[in-house]
Amino acid sequence: MSVSQESLRAKLLAHGIGATAQRLEIAALVLNEPQHVTAEVVLSRLGALGRRVSKATVYNTLNLFAARGLLRTLAIDPDVTWFDSNTGPHFHLQQVETGVLMDLDATAVQLVGLPELPLGTELAGIDVVIRVRKRAE
Repeated sequence: MSVSQESLRAKLLAHGIGATAQRLEIAALVLNEPQHVTAEVVLSRLGALGRRVSKATVYNTLNLFAARGLLRTLAIDPDVTWFDSNTGPHFHLQQVETGVLMDLDATAVQLVGLPELPLGTELAGIDVVIRVRKRAE
């Protein structure tokens, strides 16, 4: 599924983000389908397209998109920041050997016995990552 430049421009503007050429290029790579990416993956994809964008610009753009609600930041690994274009409620399954992430519908996991919340607070969200690996032979 490909998203038009005008549609991307409108989406960025609707989230209070100026639609620069580099932001549009990055948006075209990460917002056109549900996916999990790192800044390194985006840099690699841009390079494969012959685009020259600095690492700082990619990081800044992804963080801006996350701050404005276009992406969700995932703290799954302390050494890697993942960005998720699916911002709706869902959980994740990670293949340990490859690091690949997959979405799990929030209704596929039942959570019971949640602790009582501190006075004056409300639940803002729950993050679940289920890690799997190949069985030892």
